[in-house]
Amino acid sequence: SDNALEEDRNLTDRLYGGDRRTRIRQEILMGIGGVRALDALGLRPTICHMNEGHSAFLALERIRELMGEKDLTFDQAKEISAASNVFTTHTPVPAGLERFGFDLIDEHFTEYYRSLGLTRDGFIDLGRERIGDYELFSMAVLALKLSAGSNAVAALHGDVSRKLWQWMYPGVPQQEVPIGAVTNGIHTLTWISTEMAALFDRYLDPSWRVEDSDAEIWADVDLIPDDELWRTHERRRERLVTFARKLLKAQLEHRGAPQSEIEHADEVLNPDALTIGFARRFATYKRATLLFRDIERLKQIMNNADKPVQIIFAGKAHPHDVAGKELIRQIINLARTPDFRNSLVFLEDYDMNVARHLVQGVDIWLNTPRRPKEASGTSGMKVIYNGGLNCSILDGWWAEGYHPSVGWAIGNGEEYPEHEWEAQDYIESQAIYNVFEQDIVPLYYERGRDNLPREWIAKVKNGMQKLAPFFNTRRMVEEYTNHYYVPNHKRFVRMTQNNMEAGLAYVVWRRKLESAWKQVKVSKVNVSQTQVKVGTQFEVEALVNLGSLTPNDVRVQLYFGTLNTRGEIADGGEALDMQPTTTASDNNTYTFKTSVMYNTSGDRGLSVRVLPHHELLPTGFQPGLITWA
Repeated sequence: SDNALEEDRNLTDRLYGGDRRTRIRQEILMGIGGVRALDALGLRPTICHMNEGHSAFLALERIRELMGEKDLTFDQAKEISAASNVFTTHTPVPAGLERFGFDLIDEHFTEYYRSLGLTRDGFIDLGRERIGDYELFSMAVLALKLSAGSNAVAALHGDVSRKLWQWMYPGVPQQEVPIGAVTNGIHTLTWISTEMAALFDRYLDPSWRVEDSDAEIWADVDLIPDDELWRTHERRRERLVTFARKLLKAQLEHRGAPQSEIEHADEVLNPDALTIGFARRFATYKRATLLFRDIERLKQIMNNADKPVQIIFAGKAHPHDVAGKELIRQIINLARTPDFRNSLVFLEDYDMNVARHLVQGVDIWLNTPRRPKEASGTSGMKVIYNGGLNCSILDGWWAEGYHPSVGWAIGNGEEYPEHEWEAQDYIESQAIYNVFEQDIVPLYYERGRDNLPREWIAKVKNGMQKLAPFFNTRRMVEEYTNHYYVPNHKRFVRMTQNNMEAGLAYVVWRRKLESAWKQVKVSKVNVSQTQVKVGTQFEVEALVNLGSLTPNDVRVQLYFGTLNTRGEIADGGEALDMQPTTTASDNNTYTFKTSVMYNTSGDRGLSVRVLPHHELLPTGFQPGLITWA
């Protein structure tokens, strides 16, 4: 019917907006519909990569298919198909995670979970997350439970994610929660200007266009004459100013602004001034207005006749983000005041074309998120390849990209509790003014007789040499391939060949392990000496009761490290495998031994732990399967 068609169109009409019912239907369409669409095309990938939890229903559909084709139980199909799923989380804050009420699950999945042979509770357990006094169905929990590999999108975001999800792995030290990190990168050729690409073609190995993760290629940036690099970047800044004027004029006409204001758009911005770019989704944690905390001080920085500074803002707020829209309104109003009307511009309808002009033309990319709420961010990476520099809070990618020779940091990576955010905003806004007054503006305007900012250009070249080989999609995809796709592909193939022989045996082993695990106990730990000199070896012996398991089913480890003030082993403990030295006694108790040497002095602690071990297990850290002495 026409109504049904209209309803279907509404599902694909827009990404954001709509209610929770629309959202769950979009995710069913993407996850379950996506797998069925690939099937219809005759495509059967061995690895499915769930990019954020939105597509996690695909894992259920792959289980359903495997059950039907190979006549498997849900349990068997779940373990085997999970071997070929990879999950990437992009969300550093719990509020950003996708969750649904059980009423929506009942409405959309009752028939579906019955077809999987599951009860309602059994199905909901796959995504159950407790939040305060109530429970919801979490797409991220579903994805984590049905994936063999999970990762965050920057090193710092990895730390944040392991902390966020530690509750799913009770007893596992935070730094060992099995969520890795693959730092995002950008597709160089999409974002580099044609002028800069032509310059690289002249001076770098021609393979830079393909092998952009090769550091040796980028080392040759030194061969580019300073004046050519600078003129190329200046041309892009002039282009940006022309583009911004044209866009501003169109915005004003669309808004029905007075003719005088429309004509003035041709005079805003200065093609030679130090140009700052700030463009992104206007989520409140990005703190777009941090720069405006002290308007008088900002005025002095921007309106210095000898050393002018200008800022181009661009961005969008999420349709439901009232606070984000308010930030945009504040910036637009400020841009209309006499003190800022020539040096501050807000470009509306932020899209890829606006983004390209910005990253190709700005001198400084400014980023002011509230650490650690930026998962990665990629905008700042794009300026590196275009001769720009970054000035940012040490969050997301910049926490690992920053070095004093390639850009500027705001603060030192401090993290503040919510009740101190007001103080944080004051401190970090002052830090921004300081770095512009004392470092950025003087360096940009420090010119020799040839009018070239030589020290600035040296920083740009350093940035290209040190950052360009890493923050690109080639390196990123290589990491995904080597650490996630290939190992899991191999495991999946092993599990499914010979009519699923190894996979089905693995499922039997897992069930045996889970039912026997409560019998596993470390009954005694003996240390050959308690006062240990640095650099001397000592022995540790543990008596481990394995119940109905054998030493082949487990990995027994000595875990040791520095003690914190609470007398616990601090984050960053080390683990050493222990070897069985005796056959089983009457009650299936084994002796495991290892020797260890402390390389530093101080209060140290040690413990012994038992983890499951199997060649088809993606990680030894499985929820609920760890026993400590």
